Amino acid sequence: MKNLIKSAILNRIRSKADHASIPNATAVPPEVASATIVREAQLDDFAQVNALNVGLGQGADSFQNWQRLWRDNPALQTGRTPRIGWVLESAGDIVGFLGSIPLGYRLNGKDIAAAATCRFAVQPPFRGMSHLLVTSFFRQKDVDLFLNTTATVAAGKIMTALKATPLPQPEFGKVLFWVLRPGRFVKSVASKAGIHPLGRWLVLGAGASVLVAERVLKGRTPRSRRGSIEVRSISVSTLGAEYDKFWAAAESEPGKLHARRSRELFRWHFEAPDSQRKAEVIGCYLQGKLLGYALVRHDPPAADGSCRSLLADLMVSGDEDVIVERLISAAYRNSKSRGATVLEVMGFPTNIRRAMLRLRPYVREYPADPFFFKVRDKALQEILAAESAWYATPYDGDSTIWP
Repeated sequence: MKNLIKSAILNRIRSKADHASIPNATAVPPEVASATIVREAQLDDFAQVNALNVGLGQGADSFQNWQRLWRDNPALQTGRTPRIGWVLESAGDIVGFLGSIPLGYRLNGKDIAAAATCRFAVQPPFRGMSHLLVTSFFRQKDVDLFLNTTATVAAGKIMTALKATPLPQPEFGKVLFWVLRPGRFVKSVASKAGIHPLGRWLVLGAGASVLVAERVLKGRTPRSRRGSIEVRSISVSTLGAEYDKFWAAAESEPGKLHARRSRELFRWHFEAPDSQRKAEVIGCYLQGKLLGYALVRHDPPAADGSCRSLLADLMVSGDEDVIVERLISAAYRNSKSRGATVLEVMGFPTNIRRAMLRLRPYVREYPADPFFFKVRDKALQEILAAESAWYATPYDGDSTIWP
C-alpha cells in the first residue's frame, strides 16, 4: 500500500493547464479548407473567441481582461501594434484562435520586443489548419522574440515543425512540490484517479500516514538556517521602490535574458480583473537592504476542495543559496497559512533549483516540453542557445497572466 500511495503522489493528477491541448491534426476536407480564412483578431471577436475557448476547455475570460492585455499592456508604451492574435473563420463563425501577448525583455542593456502565444484552441474539424495560426504568429514584424511557454505535446509538434527551439533550461518541465495538507492531497488524488468513494477512506488514511511520516523522517518540510535576515510578506499592490532598484540591478547582468519587471508590470501581470488568484511577495532583507524575493500565487479551491499555491517568480542577489532556502521556507509557511494543499515550483535555472532540491520536495514530470522560443536575429539565436542565457520562471510568457 505504501508503494502504491507513493506512486500516486509522484504521478500526481495534473492541472487543467497541463492537459489542455490541441489534439493531433487530421486532414481537412478541401471544401472545408476553401471556405476557411485566417485573419487578425479584433476586440469585437471576444464573445465568439470566449465561447470557443470555454467549449474546448480553456476556461472563461472577460472583455475587461482583453482590454487589460491588448489596450492597457505596458509593453505597448513603446509604440508596438496592439495585436490580439489570429482567428480561423469559416462561414462567418470563429472555429480557431491563437492569441499573442506583447511582452518586454531585456538583454545586455537592450530592450527585446517579445510576444507569447495564448489560448490556442481549434475546433476538431479544422485542426489540420492549426499551423496557419502559428505561422501568422511568427510573421509579426515588430517582434524579436517569440515564446510559447505552455505548450502541450501536440502544440509542441507544431512549434518544432515551424523551427521553434525548446528552452535550453533542461529541468524547466520538472515540477517540484511540497504537500502542505496530506489528508486533503490524498483525497484529491484518489478522487481524480477514479477510486470508488468506499475505497477512498482506506487510501486517505494510508496515504496521509505515508506523507506525514515522510515529512518527519525525510525532512520534507522546508527549513532554512537561522540568521539575521528579516523576512516580510506584502501584497503586489504595496511593493516599494526598493523592488524597482533590485530589478534594475538584476536586468543589468551581462549575457542574461530577463523578462522586464517593475512594480507597474507586477501589478498589471498579477492583478487581472475579477481574478480569484491572489499574489503575495515575500522579501528577504538585511539591515533594510532587499536581498531577494519570492512571489507566490494562491489559486482558488478546485471542485474537490484542494488548493494550489505556485511559486510564480523568485530572484536573489548573487544567487545565494541561503536566501533561496529562506524564501522557499517562508513561501511554504505562507501557502499553508492561506489554506493551500500543495506548493508547486516549475522552471528556474539549475543553480536555483539545486538549492530548492536540498529542501526535499517531491518531483513530477510535465507531460511535454512546455517552453519553446524563436528569434529573428541569428546573433540573438546563438546567445539564447545557451542555458546560461536564460532565467525562465512561470512569470515568463502567459502561464501566470490569467485571472
